[in-house]
Amino acid sequence: MPELEKLTVNLGPVDLGQIELLVEQGFYANRAEFIRSAIQNQLAKHAETVREAATRNAYVIGAMTFGRRALEAERSAGRRLAVRVVGFLGLEGDVTPELAKATIESLAVRGIFRASPEVKAALADRTR
Repeated sequence: MPELEKLTVNLGPVDLGQIELLVEQGFYANRAEFIRSAIQNQLAKHAETVREAATRNAYVIGAMTFGRRALEAERSAGRRLAVRVVGFLGLEGDVTPELAKATIESLAVRGIFRASPEVKAALADRTR
């Protein structure tokens, strides 16, 4: 599984104080645990909406990685990929910018996209 992504959240002093009070009272180990829990609760609340939108827009939910061999197989078969991911997409280090451009027609990642800077630059005009 890919590593965690760090986010910055700005909160007002009252919200922050309430979180700190809950941590102090032992409901959560720390602020980060509270925030992760709150996010998970909201995602669970909207899970059906996420599933419907992912299905409607042909997104894969989860993690996907492509290496050179997989993309070369797609190129040899004459296929171009429309990659749509909710979660994590990784293009391995052996994927060249030329191979990525030849095999990936369009790219939409809602989450984390890891690839070399050169591959990301090569796909910039195909990324939504």
